[in-house]
Amino acid sequence: MGNIFGENMITTELLKNRAGFEEKIRKLIGRPILLIELDLFALPCGCAGITANMRGLEVDDLEVFEPQLIALLKEMAANLDVKPTVSFARLVPGSSIVASLNWRTLCQRCYPEFARGEGKTPRPDLYLLQFERRK
Repeated sequence: MGNIFGENMITTELLKNRAGFEEKIRKLIGRPILLIELDLFALPCGCAGITANMRGLEVDDLEVFEPQLIALLKEMAANLDVKPTVSFARLVPGSSIVASLNWRTLCQRCYPEFARGEGKTPRPDLYLLQFERRK
């Protein structure tokens, strides 16, 4: 008997990647980090990507382990066939708590919003890990 969603490739890949990503982040950071939910998404504007809702990750972790985290994000994106323009952490407003990690392929309308921003925190709720500028 399969899982409640039936055995399909998308579900199997998401489950496998969710578990693997959580394990790699725990080993990297050295404490319990939970990947609560892993989602593939498509927005009405045309943006699409991956969101990983996290618990236990802090901005300090991003700063210390940024190169290794970016490598893990790139690996996950490749595994799920997502080609992100931007990778970022969404922060709980007014805190150093990471609510989610996001990989997003930006649409024409949303690209300028990210391109205008500067530094690691273009907005108080975002910590930019990677941004691919158009040539």
